[in-house]
Amino acid sequence: MISFIARNAVRKSITLFFVSVISFLIIYLAPGEPSQIDPLNPMFTKEVLERFRKEFHLDKPLHIQYLYFYRDLFTGKSVSWKDNRPVLGKIWERFLNSLPLFILGTLITWTLSFPVGIRAAISRGSFYDRSTTFLAYFLISIPGFFFAYILIILVVTQLHVPVIGMQTFGLSSANSWTLLMDRLWHLFLPSVLGAAGGVAILSRYVRNQMLEVESQDYVRTAKAKGLPSDQVHYKHALRNALLPFVTMFGLVLPGLIGGSVIIESIFSWPGMGRMAYEAILARDYPVILTVNFVSAILVLAGTFLSDLLYMVVDPRIRL
Repeated sequence: MISFIARNAVRKSITLFFVSVISFLIIYLAPGEPSQIDPLNPMFTKEVLERFRKEFHLDKPLHIQYLYFYRDLFTGKSVSWKDNRPVLGKIWERFLNSLPLFILGTLITWTLSFPVGIRAAISRGSFYDRSTTFLAYFLISIPGFFFAYILIILVVTQLHVPVIGMQTFGLSSANSWTLLMDRLWHLFLPSVLGAAGGVAILSRYVRNQMLEVESQDYVRTAKAKGLPSDQVHYKHALRNALLPFVTMFGLVLPGLIGGSVIIESIFSWPGMGRMAYEAILARDYPVILTVNFVSAILVLAGTFLSDLLYMVVDPRIRL
């Protein structure tokens, strides 16, 4: 186990280094220069721009800029060009806002997808299977922003309660219980909206994977031996059908960064995805590069978690 973790850490560190280099080069290959910030603003004179370039080492060669950027990032000195706030502090604040949205949406997606998909596979061709298939393709086809606006209109007109933002305006002086329930209410709708498409897609994967495993010889042999149907479906078939979803579960972590840009924008939720989108529009290179770096770390952490979960799902797999 220790040797596996050590080898894995070395490989992923090398991968992370190349990802950081490539993302840095891609950002700086974009049209224009980083110092071209709001050229129509009369306050940005040539002297100000030159001072800006020197302060952020933009007058140095590209490889020197790379070293300066990651030195400042790891020492906590990197600041946003947009508001001069520390980048790590800014990202941590938005990360805490996105975390509950991500956790609740992920729980809803993975909790509902497996029962729906498994039952659809077991009762293939039934009314339940056809109904869930129609609903899944409907949720996949409908645009997320359109579905969000429909939900907002229905909730506001029928329940007469606000749904925009993280809390109701003017409620900051209320007691703790009221603030908690208000936060949960504002969290519920965007989480359900974000999970709707995930449930539709993942339940289809579960159904198809179960159908593929159910057609294998060992499952037919277990049925021929007279084993209970629940034991055949959930012990023999489901466990072997879980392997692809271990990989998918490990890749859920990057959803913390950009999995909900549209939802955060529509509901005015100050999360990571919305911050990254605003940073791109403002050409805020330190924030963009740091978000890319954090995304790469989350992807590598997710794949490492998948490697460990493989052993739990299939004892034949050894590290």
